[in-house]
Formats: sequence, structure tokens, C-alpha cells
Amino acid sequence: MRVTPLGMTLALGAALCLAASPLAAQAVRVDADDIAGIVTGPTGPEAGVWVIAETHDLPTKFVRIVVTDDQGRYLIPDLPKATYSVWVRGYGLVDSPQLSAKPGTTVNLTAVTAPTPRAAAEYYPAGYWFSLMHVPAESQFAAPAGDPNAMSPNVKSQAEWLQIVKSGGCWACHQLGSKGTREIPAALGHFGSSVAAWDRRIQSGQAGGAMLATVNQLGRNRALAMLADWTDRIAAGDVPPAPPRPQGMERNLVISEWDWADPKAYLHDEVSTDRRNPTVNANGKIYGALELSADYLPVLDPPRYAATRVPLTVRDPGTQPAAGTGMPQPSAYWGGEIIWTSKNNVHNPMLDERGRVWLTSTVRPPDNPDICKAGSSHPSAQLFPLARAGRHLAVYDPKTGKLTHIGTCFSTHHLMFAEDANRTLWTSGGGPVVGWLNTRLFDRTGDEAKAQGWTALILDVNGNGTRDAYVEPDQPIDPTKDKRIAGGLYAVAPAPDGSVWGSVLGLPGALVRLDPGSNPPETALAELYELPLDKSERPVEGFSPRGGDVDRNGVYWTALASGHLASFDRRKCKGPLNGPTATGQHCPEGWTFYAEPLPQLQGVATPGSAEASYYTWVDQFGVLGLGANLPINTRNGSEGLLVLK
Repeated sequence: MRVTPLGMTLALGAALCLAASPLAAQAVRVDADDIAGIVTGPTGPEAGVWVIAETHDLPTKFVRIVVTDDQGRYLIPDLPKATYSVWVRGYGLVDSPQLSAKPGTTVNLTAVTAPTPRAAAEYYPAGYWFSLMHVPAESQFAAPAGDPNAMSPNVKSQAEWLQIVKSGGCWACHQLGSKGTREIPAALGHFGSSVAAWDRRIQSGQAGGAMLATVNQLGRNRALAMLADWTDRIAAGDVPPAPPRPQGMERNLVISEWDWADPKAYLHDEVSTDRRNPTVNANGKIYGALELSADYLPVLDPPRYAATRVPLTVRDPGTQPAAGTGMPQPSAYWGGEIIWTSKNNVHNPMLDERGRVWLTSTVRPPDNPDICKAGSSHPSAQLFPLARAGRHLAVYDPKTGKLTHIGTCFSTHHLMFAEDANRTLWTSGGGPVVGWLNTRLFDRTGDEAKAQGWTALILDVNGNGTRDAYVEPDQPIDPTKDKRIAGGLYAVAPAPDGSVWGSVLGLPGALVRLDPGSNPPETALAELYELPLDKSERPVEGFSPRGGDVDRNGVYWTALASGHLASFDRRKCKGPLNGPTATGQHCPEGWTFYAEPLPQLQGVATPGSAEASYYTWVDQFGVLGLGANLPINTRNGSEGLLVLK
């Protein structure tokens, strides 16, 4: 097996088999809705470069991109009628002059070689620039207090530092290495040093408080010095190594992109089908989530190249904007304007079998009603009462245009449907609990209280197969009792066997497998599988998961802060899966690691790379055309998708 990068960011992709065509380079056939031709450089045909066709003639800005074959040939297929700007982009090049073309024409293009390594590097993905950063050496984490090179005493190792920068902090929201981060914007002002410039930069805008908190977590002085050194060296001329051009199947893609929100919003997520049955909503609309930025669902109709909006509302008008209304310092781009105004804070959408759009969405202020709290008759509240919930659920029905609010006792983050009779919608983000909604019951009754449930995560430490009295997370193991674990789920993924998997952030990080049993929460039991540590409690190889998904065989796949795609196969475990020894480090043999193809950071000698992938999704049914059970990483650093083939 090998890890294969699939080009640039995808809105929608399809296979193109021009590279396998027996036609001579001079005979690229052009249909009435195609643009095709040959790309030539100073030494002949340019292989593995992108040809881009862009138009503003349609209701949305539209872009279609293909890759040239070994003979420099390209074909951009099935274009709607419009006038397109067509040009060449590729590693080792600068953008060629844009030519105007309409479908049905042949357009031969001339590639332009970059005049300098720096000019070429302007087109490299952010992760290559990020790899130039000098990470503090492992020895500096043991430096005594008062040492100017010492880390924050709360950060014990280089791995923990990387976890905070990648999956726990900076990269969880934005790139490090994009042009806007590897340079200091002039709009910030003039500063006596790069350290001072970075100190000002991290306080900018509505996310300034969160950025400042992350840098303080790392150790403010040392973190600012690292960032300043990085941008100083780049300003002085440092460039990263060149990425490889697309090869093999990476060239057989058609990439289509639409603009479909607005300049002040950011698109956090999107959904186009039901994960359980990807024939649902074929050629239908795509629904997005704007998280903190705006209170509407962006809706894209790809066949019509049109974008619309679904307005979002909250149940309680007292609900406050999730991002707040202040900032430590003005933004370099938006000044003091409050551009993020969402109360709903929609994080993740999913489609059901009827094409309805289910959302993790705030519908009211965080204080819970009595039904959620101690003294309630609700079965879940009797076992684990909850006082607050920061985000809830909602469902939008495109057929009726109706938006329904669902107040949950538990907080939500991600959501995903199980393949059971109740069409159970499982959620993450509940902190100490995992919550669910019986959508079949909710559809029948409209009773959100009866339809929802939640459970604490209880390990079967006494090994009797039932849920019993338990000790708390901060208490030692009692072999006669079970044990509750505190780590909440970031990702959530119901498996075909009825279990529910999820990832736990942190170092080393972990996976949780929840077996709901026949009558949850009373019967729900969890299993905990941490990333392997050595005897000194350092990561053996990979560490710190973020998003993940499960395949049809029950194998869990996840992106790691160490720069790996990892799999965990519970079937490989040699020892007991429950009992007093099954508390996290009991199945190192279940893990397999695949380093992601990016250079490693400076000063990091451990396996992995500078990659900081956000999530792993599994193409369970082979929709992409590359086979079933295919894991796909969303690569923050490399600005594309990564599949394991």
C-alpha cells in the first residue's frame, strides 16, 4: 500500500483517463463542451502541471482544473457555455499568461519557468513553508526554570509542543505557511522586532484571544521567538524543497470549484449525501456550515452553477453570538469590524435517508432545563445529570423549507447516523458524555426529551461484561468496580456492528469504542485505546489524533499531529479488551502508521512529517472510484486530499 496525494483542494472530483489514451499528442479530440490542447515548456512537453479554466460568466465563479499527461496533453471536459480564462500552473513554474477560450476549442499553452527558486516556491503548499520552522529541541523541554530557552512548565516534550501547534491549536483553525502567515502584513504596522510583530499579530481580530491563549500555553517568549525566527529566515530568502508534481492516478482527476458563500464567512464543512447510502441526493444540492461566521447555510446547486442561502434561527432570542463581540486588537484585514456574528455556530452537517440536513447547531443559551439535571426522571439524567450544553441540534427539510430546533442536554460537535432501526444520530463534543438522538422516535412524536439520550464513558474494569458502580477518572483502579474516563470525543463514527468510535484529543491521544448495549445508557460500556508509549512515556511513533472514521470492517482511521495517517484494528489485539489491564496501553499491536508525504519540521528527529491533517474520512463504498474502505485525509498542509491506496 502507498500514500497517494490527490492534487489540489477538491470541491468535486472525477476521473479523467486522458493519460491512458492511445491518441497521439497532436490528436486530442475536443467535443463541443471541452477545451483541450498541449502544454509546452522550454524543453518540450510539460507533464504533471495543472491547466486551469476559470469563468465569472455563471451565477457563481466556476473553476475546472485538470493535470497534463506525459506528453503535455490536457482536456478540460464538460464545461458549461461561458468564456474562460485558461492558464498553466505547476511546480517549478510561474503562472502562464491567461488566454481567453470557449468550449469546443483547442488551446495550446506555453509554460513559464520560474526565474528563481523563490518565485517557484510562491506556489508551494503551506506545509512546505511550515517545514522550515525550527521546533525547540527535545532537550529544551528539560531546561531548568529561568533558562531563556526553557519551555512552559506545562509542556513536557517536543511531541506535546507539536500536538498543541498542530491538532490542538494553530493548525486546527488555519495554516502556518500560507502567504498570509509566513509574511508579516504591512497593515499591522511597524515594529522594532519580529518578536514584537508576532506578539501583535496573534492578538488580531475576533480569534485573537484564542491565539494568545495558545501561545501562552506553549510558553509565550519561546513561541514568539520561534515564529519570529521562522519568518525572518523566510524574509531573508529561505525556501522549502520543491514538491513533486502529480504522478500516475494523481493526473487522472477533474477538479471543479465554486464560490458559494461570502468574503466575510468561512466554510467549515459541507455535505452532499447520506454516508450510509451515497446514492441519496445524487446530483443534488450541497449544504455547507459556516461555524462562527454567519447564520445561514450556504447551498450550492452544482449542475446549475447557482448558490443560495438557508437562513438560520435560534429558539431563544437571548442566545448570544458564539464568537463574542470583542477582540484584543484590530484585524490586519477587517480592522475593528465584527465579521463573525453567528449565534447558531453550525459546525457539522449530515444528510439522512430523506435528504434532510441535520446540523450541530446552538438553539438556546447554555443553561439546561430541569429535564437534564439532577432530580429529573430522564433515564440519562438519572445516571449522569448535565447542567449545561453549548451546542445542540437542528434539522432542515429542503422539501418543506422548515428548520426544526432540537434542544439537547448534551453539547454537540460532529454528528453521524448509525445503520440501525432507530436511525440513531450519534454526536461528539459532549465532554464527559456521548449523546444521541433517536430520529425515528423524534419524527414520530416530536418529543426531543424522550428521543435523546447520553452516557458517560465507562470502562468495564472488573471484566464482568456489565455496567456496574465505577470509580471516577481521578481515582485509582478498583478491580471490583468499573471506571469512568473523562476524555470526550472529538470525532464520532458509528460502525456497521453497532458500536460507536471516536477520537480523544491530547497527548498521546486515544480512541474510544462505545458499545451501547441493548438499553443505553444503562448497558453502555466503553473501551479505550491510546496511541502507544514507550517505557519513558514518549510516543513510540505516531501521536495525537484529530478527526477519524471507521471502515466497513470496523477498522478506525485517523489523522495524527505527528504527520501520520494511522489505522487501529481491534481484531489484532492479543490481550483482553476489558478488565483491570485494559485501560489504554493494552493493544499497541492494533496500530499501523503511514507517514504523510511532506518534509519533516526542522529539529524534529521522530517519524512523521510537517503535515497537520484535520480529518480522516473513509470512502466505505468506493464512491471516489479507487475502491471501498478507502481512507482519505484532508491535508491542511498540502492543500489537498490524501488517499491510502
